[in-house]
Amino acid sequence: MNIIHPTAIVSGKARLGKNITVSAYAIIEDDVEIAQDSMIGPHAVIYDGARIGEQVKIMQGASVSNIPQDLKYANEESFFYVGDGTVIREFVTLHRGTAETGFSRVGKNCLIMAYAHVAHDVVLGNNCIVSNLVQIGGFVTIGDYVVIGGNTSVHQFSKIGDHAMAGGGLRISKDIPPYVLAGNDPLRYSGLNTVGLRRRGYSNEDIETLKKAYHILFESGLNITQAKLKMQEEYKHNNLVKNILKFLDDSDRGIIRK
Repeated sequence: MNIIHPTAIVSGKARLGKNITVSAYAIIEDDVEIAQDSMIGPHAVIYDGARIGEQVKIMQGASVSNIPQDLKYANEESFFYVGDGTVIREFVTLHRGTAETGFSRVGKNCLIMAYAHVAHDVVLGNNCIVSNLVQIGGFVTIGDYVVIGGNTSVHQFSKIGDHAMAGGGLRISKDIPPYVLAGNDPLRYSGLNTVGLRRRGYSNEDIETLKKAYHILFESGLNITQAKLKMQEEYKHNNLVKNILKFLDDSDRGIIRK
């Protein structure tokens, strides 16, 4: 049974699953899908193109799937996907995609804290934490298990690899490779995200391998091309290092340095 507050405005065309709660003064537009066991908080607005998974919580004043802040946007059909189990806190703004990709996405079991912004054509992985006031520009790609500290800005087209962690109050204008900590201003490599990796079951051997691989990349005096070749030679059968190498190959803006 769905519980919809009498002051909420819910389009009869919206497709709602079972056990949905819609709080006071929330607005749900026509082309919206919300899966079962989800909650929409007071004064939240769910715009056309929203595709919301199961057990999602959207708190008061949040804006989901609003049109992009992109002057090229011409009202073409596009979407914003929110994965199962994700929590969208108060006054978060999430913008759907443009014609270039057609969608934006936040993965499963993410926590997007208050006043954060996820712009058009962004892909955010699973199990991520985006802290208060984080501002993510358009076309950013973020991997799984990424943590971004509060009041940090992520430049458009940037990439952040799996299991990386960035501190608060920073400007991310270069790509952050997987498994690392990024801090300081300007942003720099600050070692491995060892605590996060241990919490997720990575072994001492895994962590030691990653440390050695990043020593080659950041501390050997080799340039990026030389470091990649050396990493390929020494760790050609290691999947974690392969993930790093793939990230380096895919990087368009260049990576942070030590």
